[in-house]
Amino acid sequence: VQLQASGGGLVQAGGSLRLSCTASGISFSLNRMGWYRQVPGKQREFVASNLGGATGYADSVKGRFTISRDNTKNTLYLQMNSLKPEDTAVYYCSTVPPSGFWGQGTQVTVSS
Repeated sequence: VQLQASGGGLVQAGGSLRLSCTASGISFSLNRMGWYRQVPGKQREFVASNLGGATGYADSVKGRFTISRDNTKNTLYLQMNSLKPEDTAVYYCSTVPPSGFWGQGTQVTVSS
């Protein structure tokens, strides 16, 4: 299983980023996929999930983040708007619940 997240970067508060995650080695279209994030010294936390038309979000990102997917490309997306400094973290994708495979993640840094 390979999960490659990309699209992170440095952005000012209020800005936007779009993350992508390309998966291989799994039946992507059949799996609920999700985004997670981790800050050094803290546990990895759930951000958003998607399976077909059903989506779910952590309260902290609801109304600001949108998860989507393209099953033809085995790719998961996370559109992040109105970013806040507390969104700073390394973002990962995985199945929901997590399969144990995480990939490298992508760093998102939001400056105030």
